[in-house]
Amino acid sequence: MSKPDAEKQERSRLQHEAEHEKPTKRNPVLFYLMILFAAAFLLLLMSFLMQRRANQEAIDNLQETSNSATQSLQNTIAQNETLTKQVEDLQSAVSDNQQTIRDQEDRLEALEQENEDLTKSSQAMDWFWQINEAYVRGRYTQARTLIEDMGEELPEYLPKESITDNDRFSPYDRYQEIYEALY
Repeated sequence: MSKPDAEKQERSRLQHEAEHEKPTKRNPVLFYLMILFAAAFLLLLMSFLMQRRANQEAIDNLQETSNSATQSLQNTIAQNETLTKQVEDLQSAVSDNQQTIRDQEDRLEALEQENEDLTKSSQAMDWFWQINEAYVRGRYTQARTLIEDMGEELPEYLPKESITDNDRFSPYDRYQEIYEALY
């Protein structure tokens, strides 16, 4: 073989070895980059964990506030229902009281009317007694004067039925009899 071929082969072999040879010394820039990436990853991981914890605390606070607001709302609703029931009870009591007042007012009016009727009936009986006495004694002029003084209203208050069982006239019928005899 010739020398140039041998050199060529030697160069080719050296180049092949150089290409396939592993460097024994590591590149310090690559190592530095790996450390930086690892530090950045750790910082991101720590930031993520801190943010997650802060978010969880915020969620817990919001949940607690929500629970408190829900409880407050439930208490308010319960109070509202209680007050509504009390209002209904009071309205029912007022309605009952108003009905009782109306009933009592109606009863009072009836009693006042009855009292007025009894008073007029008593006055009519008093006039009737005097008229009857004057008529029985023959004092016809005095009986006429008493009838005129008695007026037209009071005879209506005389009892129209006899309360005695002697088959006699009632005070009203007797008054009519005297009135017809005198006029």
